[in-house]
Amino acid sequence: MKALIETMSKALVDKPEEVSVNEITGEKTTVYELKVAPGDLGKVIGREGKTALAMRTILSAAGTKMGKRCVLEILE
Repeated sequence: MKALIETMSKALVDKPEEVSVNEITGEKTTVYELKVAPGDLGKVIGREGKTALAMRTILSAAGTKMGKRCVLEILE
């Protein structure tokens, strides 16, 4: 899952070397914290949050298939 988020994010940003994903695992839920360069934050979020919503939908669908709840948080 972490690799999936990194791949999607690196394809969107201008500085892919500054993309980092931190995984926090709980009993039933896994939280993924995505951090990008300040100038790339808008590209990851997208207009009206549509890109971020699409990434969260893909992550949720993949997590459901694995039987876990996955949450994506985009950090500033």
